[in-house]
Amino acid sequence: MIGLLQRVSRASVEVGGRQVASIGRGLLVLVGVQPADTEAEADQLLARLLDYRVFPDANDRMNLSLRDIDGGLLLVPQFTLAADTSRGRRPSFTSAAPPALGARLFDYLATRARAQRAEVGSGVFGADMQVALVNDGPVTFWLEIPPALS
Repeated sequence: MIGLLQRVSRASVEVGGRQVASIGRGLLVLVGVQPADTEAEADQLLARLLDYRVFPDANDRMNLSLRDIDGGLLLVPQFTLAADTSRGRRPSFTSAAPPALGARLFDYLATRARAQRAEVGSGVFGADMQVALVNDGPVTFWLEIPPALS
């Protein structure tokens, strides 16, 4: 499972001209699901997102997590993160999870996040979304949780 996280001052998602989610200071995370991903990878990604130290402390060092600052979390499904861009001029999406699996795991991730955080918003799986953000820093990290070996 892939999470492209961005530290934000604020972020929001619109679908069809209507705002469906927004947060203040926190993390906007674009989420990509791969075919071998399970709930275990979603749980690991969420744990990393909540505890990843990307917010400045009193000395302006990245030592504080989302939990530490009591920040918001905005999860946005984005299957294009799992694209294979290694050849040619057009990405291949064979490395992205099928829509049913992607939707199920994204919903699982969002539900688990809401159980642990007060301010959690999410985009709409499969929708044409407009995402607005003010990237604070800018600070952007790619987190990838590889599937467990069977």
